[in-house]
Amino acid sequence: MGTEVKSTPRERLLEAAATLTYRDGVGIGIEALCKAAGVSKRSMYQLFESKDELLAASLERRASAFVAMLLPAPDDGRPPRERILYVFERVERQGGVPEYRGCPYLAVQIELKDRSHPASRVAHRVKEDLTAFFRGEAERGGARDPDLLARQLSLVFDGASARAGIGADDLAGLVAPTVVTLLDAAGVH
Repeated sequence: MGTEVKSTPRERLLEAAATLTYRDGVGIGIEALCKAAGVSKRSMYQLFESKDELLAASLERRASAFVAMLLPAPDDGRPPRERILYVFERVERQGGVPEYRGCPYLAVQIELKDRSHPASRVAHRVKEDLTAFFRGEAERGGARDPDLLARQLSLVFDGASARAGIGADDLAGLVAPTVVTLLDAAGVH
């Protein structure tokens, strides 16, 4: 007999919120979220104050996996330039997957528009952390203006993931040369 562990209603709601909002957007209704999770609305409101809180918790829950998938390990021994390029190689690879809809954290920020929304605050922090990663690597790599380079790299990241997410562009062979040009211009080695 198997020892399959059943997920809790909370876990099912968080997973449904992550899956449905990524696929359909943050406007997904509570009915659809509860149905996908196999949880009653009453149970959802016992676990979360609101749909907004559920969305924020869902984004928070996935943040560490998103970062782990995107960023190189802190102690991987690569030089800063290669560590930055690693991130964009991951974006290029993801952009080629048919179900890719872009960066989930950028999508939430764009859709919600309200920076005070709990889910928007989580998304904003995750995106700030990515920019901080770029800034730290730019500093270690000797960039002339690490802050500017970090902002430029974030702009390329968001633009690339958004264009791939809407199917407007194939990122292969486009993103890495763009980033290399920025790194060269900034003096990153």
